[in-house]
Amino acid sequence: MYQVIRNLLFLLDAERAHYFSMNLLKICCRLPIPGYFLRKWFSPTGKHLSKTLFGLTFRNSVGLGAGFDKNAVYLNELEALGFGFVEIGTVTPKPQAGNDKPRLLRLPHDKALINCMGFNNDGVEAIKKKLISYYKRRERRNKKGGSMIIGGNIGKNKSTPNEEAWKDYLICFDGLFDVVDYFVVNVSSPNTPGLRALQEKDALLEILQKLQDNNQSRKNPKPLLLKIAPDLTKEQLKDIADICREVKLDGLVSSNTTIDRSALSEISKKESNLIGAGGLSGVPLKKRSDEVLIEMIHLTKGEVPIIASGGVFSKKDYQDKMNAGASLVQVWTGFIYEGPGIVKKLLAP
Repeated sequence: MYQVIRNLLFLLDAERAHYFSMNLLKICCRLPIPGYFLRKWFSPTGKHLSKTLFGLTFRNSVGLGAGFDKNAVYLNELEALGFGFVEIGTVTPKPQAGNDKPRLLRLPHDKALINCMGFNNDGVEAIKKKLISYYKRRERRNKKGGSMIIGGNIGKNKSTPNEEAWKDYLICFDGLFDVVDYFVVNVSSPNTPGLRALQEKDALLEILQKLQDNNQSRKNPKPLLLKIAPDLTKEQLKDIADICREVKLDGLVSSNTTIDRSALSEISKKESNLIGAGGLSGVPLKKRSDEVLIEMIHLTKGEVPIIASGGVFSKKDYQDKMNAGASLVQVWTGFIYEGPGIVKKLLAP
């Protein structure tokens, strides 16, 4: 059934289809009967699915990666679809429009996407208000156990020079501290000019140390994670592992999108020329994301929990990540291609 709906949605521009489908889902969830059946059909159940990590109890180990619900608009709907956790953002201090459209391209032949969105979001203050509103609605529903965990993915504004980037990350950290359960520092998106330079050891250490100093000065510090690119060299991955120990990071998200297009078919390579630069996700990313996951587990001696992302479409893809040593798994492109039943599909016995 979803394949038919997907084929119709794929007739629309990718970004327009995203908002159309999610707004339609929002309407359905507001109606008592459709909302009830959506939760019944798509939410996996069972206490055996819950997992405790970072001192947080996740109702299940499948989450939705950052960039899908940038502005915390669809949290009720994503909760209805059974996600154990969702990362909102990437959030920047000031609102920004992002890159020019079109900036999201489907590559159906390879079950892939190319994203060059550019941290488009409403800014930290507006997003904080939406999160407060979400929690109030959830409280009115008397939601007790098994609520969805919210992560805050934070970044810098395009106009902020790299030498002052740490200030942007601190602004977002302060602004979201009371409304998210954990933080992810995003220095690995390929769609903000110069951002990936912040993955170099000295620049990254400055940002993370300032955040951790702020975090540890608080009564109840929040879990602090770093999202890394799949395009890092072995030496850079080793630097990341050293930083994890030095700053005492709580975990990693591995990995972001890739700028490498070598895994694409010739058909998709030609199509990708229509959009130019951008981050590739989906099936072509899986092999490299698995390699980076395995390498980081080795370098950190399995002592740093990792949320694994990249090319997760099937139960086997999910199991590959978990068997490699991941603590949790995120989907994004797989959600687009496989549909609203993906959480239940990945967690099926």
